[in-house]
Amino acid sequence: MPKVRAALAEAERRLAEIPGSPAQDAALLMAHALGVTVTDLKLRHLDDATPAAFAALLARRLTREPIAYIIGRAGFWTIELEVGPGVLIPRADSESLIEAAVAHFGDGAPKTILDLGTGPGSLLLAALEQWPTARGLGVDASAEALAFARRNAAQLGLAERATFQQGDWAEGIDGPFDLILCNPPYIEDAAPLDPDVAEWEPHGALFAGADGLDDYRILAPQIVRLLAPGGVACIEHGAGQGASVASLFDGGPFTISSRKDIRGMERCLVLRR
Repeated sequence: MPKVRAALAEAERRLAEIPGSPAQDAALLMAHALGVTVTDLKLRHLDDATPAAFAALLARRLTREPIAYIIGRAGFWTIELEVGPGVLIPRADSESLIEAAVAHFGDGAPKTILDLGTGPGSLLLAALEQWPTARGLGVDASAEALAFARRNAAQLGLAERATFQQGDWAEGIDGPFDLILCNPPYIEDAAPLDPDVAEWEPHGALFAGADGLDDYRILAPQIVRLLAPGGVACIEHGAGQGASVASLFDGGPFTISSRKDIRGMERCLVLRR
C-alpha cells in the first residue's frame, strides 16, 4: 500500500475535479480511515501505510456525498454531532443564532429553551452546553432526525436536560420559553442547489414554497405566543430574506434586529421581548 502522504496527494488531485476543499476533504477522510484526528494524522501518520478503507471513502466523496455523512460526524459551536442520511448537516452559518442568544443573555442564562426544527439537535444541544442550568425541548417532524438528536444528547451527557418530541412546529406546545431557536426550511422550491446538498440532504429540511417563506408564516404566530417576557427568539433565514421574514412579526411585542453569519451575510432574525 502507498504511504499516507502519497495517497493524500493523489486524493487531493482527484477531489479537485469537484467543488469544495480538496486538501481538507482528503485529510478528513484519511483521518477517519485511520481512526485518528486530522491533527494527529499530520503529526504522526503521514508515513504510515494507507488503510484499505480509504479508497472506498474517497469513492463516496467523488460521487458528491457530503463529507459529514461519510465520516458520520459534524462539528457545531463547541460540540460534535452524529449525522447521516436523512438529517440536515449543521453549518457554521447557524452558529450566528447561538451568538445572538449569548449576546442577549450576557452574564445571565435562559432557564427554558425551545428548538423548532431541531434536526440532529444542533441548536438545542449547543445551547444546553453553553448554559449548564438550562433545560430544553427540541421538536421536529422527522422521526429519523429525532433519533439522531436523542443519540447526540446521550453522547454529550445532556439527555437529562434535553427532551425531544415529534410535531408540526410548535402546534400543541405550551410555553413560555426564555429562548426560542429555529432554523426552518427557507429555500425557494425552484432554487438551484449544489449536488452535495440537493442530491443528499432531506428536501423537507430545505425547501419552503415558491418564495421560501411558507414555514415562517406558520412560525410567526407560534413564536409570539411562546416567547417569555425578557426572552429572545433567534431565527435563521436565507440571504436577502431578512426584511420579508421580519415583516411577518410586524405589530408583535418585539424589538427586532438582525445578526450576520461568519461570512458577513445577514442570517439571524433576533426578536427580543
